[in-house]
Amino acid sequence: MAAPHFLLVSYPALGHINPTLQLAKRLIQTGAQVTFVTTVYAQRRMVKPLSVCGLSFAPFSDGYDDGCENKDNLHHVLSEIKRQGTRKLTELVLECAEQGRPVACIVYTMIFDWAQEVARRVQVLSAYFWNQATTVFDIYYYYFNGYGDEVRNKSIDPSSSIELPGLEPLFTSRDLPSFLLSSNKLTFVLESFQKNFEALRQDENPKVLLNTFDALEPKALRALDKLKLIGIGPLIPSAFLDAKDPTDISFGGDLFQGSTDYIEWLNSKPKSSVIYISFGSLAILSKPQMEEIACGLLNSDRPFLWVIREPDKGEVKDEEMLGCREELEQRGMIVPWCSQLEVLTHPSLGCFVTHCGWNSTLESMVCGVPVVAFPQGTDQATNAKLITDMWKTGIRVWVNEEGMVERDEIKMCLEIVMGDGERAEGLRRNAEKWKELAREAMKNGGISDNNLKAFVDEVGQKL
Repeated sequence: MAAPHFLLVSYPALGHINPTLQLAKRLIQTGAQVTFVTTVYAQRRMVKPLSVCGLSFAPFSDGYDDGCENKDNLHHVLSEIKRQGTRKLTELVLECAEQGRPVACIVYTMIFDWAQEVARRVQVLSAYFWNQATTVFDIYYYYFNGYGDEVRNKSIDPSSSIELPGLEPLFTSRDLPSFLLSSNKLTFVLESFQKNFEALRQDENPKVLLNTFDALEPKALRALDKLKLIGIGPLIPSAFLDAKDPTDISFGGDLFQGSTDYIEWLNSKPKSSVIYISFGSLAILSKPQMEEIACGLLNSDRPFLWVIREPDKGEVKDEEMLGCREELEQRGMIVPWCSQLEVLTHPSLGCFVTHCGWNSTLESMVCGVPVVAFPQGTDQATNAKLITDMWKTGIRVWVNEEGMVERDEIKMCLEIVMGDGERAEGLRRNAEKWKELAREAMKNGGISDNNLKAFVDEVGQKL
């Protein structure tokens, strides 16, 4: 049987590219060939070309090769990605066939329903790669399949519980993906998700690959009868997970370069003493919220490593954001970038204050680090709910009526997670338990490893 050739089509954002690159490498380890497709801009932002046997890249221009300065222009960007990506993907399938390496399957990430349309038109198999929690996938599925009115009606009352078949725990509006709330202004994103689910309904044998593992979300993976949900994660670089490839540190990890002085700083700190704070590559916090976090950190009187991204054009500069920056840098270290997995695996780390993006959630789990959940938007509130109520590896900050997390709340959460009490010990035990289960799933012969191999074998049999 010939090695199947996969086209992996990724949305050009870090949270999509990282796990999709890891999926590419895992596919190659099964003997498959992979061509990675994303925009020119995303390709250029990678630190260095990734040289892996069996992996090739086919970037396409969406008209924003130097990035998009107007963040309010996302709807137009997505329409251009669809227009140019459809053309590129169609040409690529035809070119690969002419070269004697026909495409067996197109794997596409969320929002890219057009990739499934291309696959159907050129008569190639397709699979949807959902790089968020399975629970979030199921919530969207129910929303678009009979439960939309219930979710909308109950989300108006913060105290109302929303119960969905096969899912736990019970959710309130505080725990839902932000795109489902009445406050959502990016309605076209929700419409794109709906198109994804409509595309799956048109597939004779719909398959969804998920960056999760069976032990983590057993009920969510089996909640939907009409779709085959396949857990193939956590998709984390091998050096931090199963050590199949100790050199695999940056592949699919951090795609941006920067100073590594923070490692020396971490080396100077006692075991489990450092607080790590990062809100991902997209979230923008207000100046008042930044000040509250800063005061909470100072009041906690513990060393901390805080990632504050370099501002994009039009954003407020760091020095304008924090009035107490000098005092902060005497107590801790502020960096514009770091290798998150290197930080999370460092012995000095005690907890992770996180926005609860799915990549960060999985990384904290794989590294056995308890968290202070500080969700911002998209899927993060749901992840925070799972972290606190299902997996019990962290606690969630409480937001006041003005939408602010106050300094005293931040300090209290840090004291609980970093302390010596029974609750902190329980969080650490649970974090260690999930760390072992995650690694078990991805080892050779583990459930996620076997799931991916079975998927590749099924694709290969249809060549």
